[in-house]
Amino acid sequence: MTETSGKSTDAHHDVRTSRRRFIATAAAVAGATAVAAPAVHAQAPIKLKFQSTWPNKDIFHEFAGDYVKRVNAMTGGRVELELLPAGSVVPAFQMADAVSSGILDGGHGVAAYWYGKNKAFSLFGTAPAFGWDADELLGWIRYGGGQELYDDLITNVLKLNLVGMLYGPMPTQPLGWFKKEITSADDFKGLKYRTVGLGADLNKELGAAVTIIAGGEIVPAIDRGLLDGAEFNNPSSDLVLGFPDVSKIYMLQSYHQALECFEILFNKNKFQGLPQDVQAILKSAADASSSDMMWKAQDRYSKDLEAIKARGVKVLPTPKPVLDAQLAAWDKVIANLSADPFFKKVIDSQKAWAQRVVGFRLQYEADSKTAYDHFFGKA
Repeated sequence: MTETSGKSTDAHHDVRTSRRRFIATAAAVAGATAVAAPAVHAQAPIKLKFQSTWPNKDIFHEFAGDYVKRVNAMTGGRVELELLPAGSVVPAFQMADAVSSGILDGGHGVAAYWYGKNKAFSLFGTAPAFGWDADELLGWIRYGGGQELYDDLITNVLKLNLVGMLYGPMPTQPLGWFKKEITSADDFKGLKYRTVGLGADLNKELGAAVTIIAGGEIVPAIDRGLLDGAEFNNPSSDLVLGFPDVSKIYMLQSYHQALECFEILFNKNKFQGLPQDVQAILKSAADASSSDMMWKAQDRYSKDLEAIKARGVKVLPTPKPVLDAQLAAWDKVIANLSADPFFKKVIDSQKAWAQRVVGFRLQYEADSKTAYDHFFGKA
């Protein structure tokens, strides 16, 4: 028994010794690893100041906010876009210059707002009425050479320190809000009227006295009698900006801005200094926001048009003679401005795309109005 007990004691001693050696070795390795491994600290987010060209209550500012939320979510907090409404840092029409100079890191607007820099700018937002819609305009941007022409205008023609992304297809804009019904093209002669971009040139051809002002200034101008008529963009914006308070005639359908899209701008130096994956996210978020914006607009615009009618507003279609006069005016505007080689280069590219793509759609798709009338009666 004594011999057996001795062997048992020796065995237990060896096990305890081995265990102590194992624990000591493990602790030493762990300590060495802790010393060798660098301390990990959470990286501060990249903060970018981003101003829209829209009043805080406008649905367009909401669309800008949707883009901002998408970027902030997709970057997992690595980027924080701070959205500000028009006028927070600079007035709406100064946003592009503020981004180019670095006063702002980025912004949300429309290319037509930079029409004063070069009238070709408006072609990327308020192009002529070639029968195409805004989705087909964005198709030209992506696959018809439009982005390359847009980049050429910004970088080489105007030498602006900007990176721009065009997105967000908009439906045809209304002829506008008026004190009295527009029944013929002659009603535009001497009419004090607000629009933007190439729509200004078109309405001047019709004889209107055109004023270009930002969205938030339009209703006060109508109220004070400085304008006889004006358009902004859509029923949701028009309702919240207060158009029904100053006018009871709302005329839909027009060729002066038959299609438009939004523009997102970033300071070029700031953008190129971002990680490559963040740059890709900023672009991809614009594409994703394009679809979401279009779906939201379907819901909101249709509801808000009914709300406008409920306010006692008379909603009327633009008479065909006025539409015909607008197309004739487009012929003159395009001919006059095509004296500029760059403008003509963009127009020729757009016409080639529209002729092919719209031609395809018109022969490929059945008439939607016929089907609508069948199921719901005439609109």
